[in-house]
Amino acid sequence: MNPSTATGMAAGESSGPALFTYGFRPFFLFGSLYSAILMVLWMLWWWGSLGPPTAFPPTAWHAHEFLFGYVPAIVAGFLTTAVPGWTGRPPAAGRILIGLFGIWAAGRLAVNLSAVVGYPLAVGLSTAFPVVVAGVVGREIIAGRNLRNLKVVVLLALFAVSEAVYAWEIWRDGSSTIGGRMAIASVLLLLTLVAGRIVPAFTANWLKTRGERVMPAPLARYDSFTVGIGALGLVCWIGDGQIVPAGFTGAILLLSAGLHLLRQFRWRPHRVMADPLVAVLHGAYLFVPVGFGLAGIAEIGGLEAAYRAAVHAWTVGAFGTMTLAVMTRASLGHTGRPLRASRATVALYLLVSLAAVARIAAALSPTWSPMLSVLAGIAWIAAFLGYAIEYGPMLLTPRRPA
Repeated sequence: MNPSTATGMAAGESSGPALFTYGFRPFFLFGSLYSAILMVLWMLWWWGSLGPPTAFPPTAWHAHEFLFGYVPAIVAGFLTTAVPGWTGRPPAAGRILIGLFGIWAAGRLAVNLSAVVGYPLAVGLSTAFPVVVAGVVGREIIAGRNLRNLKVVVLLALFAVSEAVYAWEIWRDGSSTIGGRMAIASVLLLLTLVAGRIVPAFTANWLKTRGERVMPAPLARYDSFTVGIGALGLVCWIGDGQIVPAGFTGAILLLSAGLHLLRQFRWRPHRVMADPLVAVLHGAYLFVPVGFGLAGIAEIGGLEAAYRAAVHAWTVGAFGTMTLAVMTRASLGHTGRPLRASRATVALYLLVSLAAVARIAAALSPTWSPMLSVLAGIAWIAAFLGYAIEYGPMLLTPRRPA
């Protein structure tokens, strides 16, 4: 992966409506809007109001549409924008991009109306999206002979399998264990792979402008070892005590927490606090070791509260904050704006961070859980609706000339 093209400036854009000239435009805009709408619907449903006419139970719907609705939209927007920089090939645009977006939108509509259109059709349409994205991305990587990035396609395929498993578990039992954990693990591994490229690179770029001499540690065997141990811990975690004893799983997860924390320290996060666009990337990554640590504690101690906190550290904290960080940086760079965070952008970062901290605290504190959960939901809605309002005009209009 080339970090400078992953979330930096685009070389040019295809002709046609601005919205469908690059993948980040429709997927970031409508992904953020959908995320905010999901949280509004979930809070209303949680308070006893009527939910959407879906065949999914409430909690399963909430988890499904975050993991398999919002997250893959942002991943698709990122990858269809980044892959041209990796391969030197033109971006997916025009009809191809409209088709991709149409599949995502059809899946979201079908899941929310699955009580009407039928559960199998809804699951089929929803699962089709990561499969098609994997196909498009894989074709471009192979055509561009950028085979080292095929690991991304493998994780997308794993993600698609996890959705099928999740849907089957919901159909059979009304809840999911394996499928949900598989999805979290595949996204988490993708995040740690991508972050290992872009976070130290953008940190180094900023430190150079400050005249610093000590740079973040370059990608090395330590990173591969850390990601590998994390993958091992997640495989054991997915097995839910069926593969190895919970104590062993907990020990591996705690080791992963320490390794990821040291990995981040090697990127010199303490030197970039003055630049919000870079600092937020480090803030997002911090939730990765936090999640590993909480998951390890949950396994060793059999603590349900720690398990719920770990899941939300990864999903709300790492996934939510990192996606918003990448969305804002990519939107600025690819539309020809300076890479500077406005006050509104900083407010978005603070809101999504507040949502993550409040949701983790809610899982750990039953007494305060209702109030903290509401706070987390409101902060999440404000962060992602705020992104759509602040960045929507950039995404809907052509790139500014250089």
